[in-house]
Amino acid sequence: MKIVFMGTPEYATVILKKLLEAGFDVVGVFTQPDKPVGRKQVLTPPDVKNFIIENNIKTQIFQPQTLKNSEIHKSIEALKPDFIVVAAYGQILPKEILQIAPCINLHASILPEFRGASPIQSAILAGDTLGGVSAMRMGEGLDDGEMLGFSFMGISSLNSQELFLKFATLGANLAIKVLNNFSQINPIAQIHALSSKCTKIKKEDGLIKFSDSVDEVMRKFRAFFPWPGVFLENGIKLLDIKIYSNLSSENLGKIINIDKNSFILQFQDGQIEVLKLQEVGKKAVLAKDFINGKRLGVDDRIC
Repeated sequence: MKIVFMGTPEYATVILKKLLEAGFDVVGVFTQPDKPVGRKQVLTPPDVKNFIIENNIKTQIFQPQTLKNSEIHKSIEALKPDFIVVAAYGQILPKEILQIAPCINLHASILPEFRGASPIQSAILAGDTLGGVSAMRMGEGLDDGEMLGFSFMGISSLNSQELFLKFATLGANLAIKVLNNFSQINPIAQIHALSSKCTKIKKEDGLIKFSDSVDEVMRKFRAFFPWPGVFLENGIKLLDIKIYSNLSSENLGKIINIDKNSFILQFQDGQIEVLKLQEVGKKAVLAKDFINGKRLGVDDRIC
């Protein structure tokens, strides 16, 4: 069975690796172009490309800026794939490519919920306790195609980084099952009236305020780990936090208590324990070192 695979981050790499291990003939891989990363803007390949190169996998790599190009269409046709498998690729497939072979997308939500670019973060922010991966036959719209299968798991205690890896394994196993049984599957149309959409995460989404509830703060902390993280209005990032109590107070933003390895901040309806943080332009420090260095005490503020 010939597969053209389209994916970019580590989530996609896990799925690609499983497909190769299962014996599928991956005749071509499409991934996003190399991008400059870090302060020095070092040109860096995406995770999928790195995996292929480091493991000396014999397959063609394509990194087009856009799929809306007749030459790209011809290149895919020439590979004669039986299926096109898509996992967090980052580009919309035009109609011409959708018609070459069945296109199966492994989307990290239980569709029709959270169509779009940030399904895992959106599920955490919504307070969902159950999540998973949907296998969908792609149509021309955004994540609105017929559904081919699902895999579920509990998500209530995990952050987005942990869920990406766990969902990748779910997605890989689901992809193999769907590909091997495609002819026997009866696709299910999505109920579009029940759909919800999510957008790409922006840095400013990580802002938290002392007027927020502790549950909201912790959902943001889990959803935006490791990027963009959560930070206060003065830019201080809270790198390691947990709920300390559900005691409300008028002393929003004040240090309520200082322990041996942490300090406690008052939020709208409870208190957050801070164990590690980072000021703008400085290295991350333990809470005790921050308190000692700033000579802060109870009733002082860090923002």
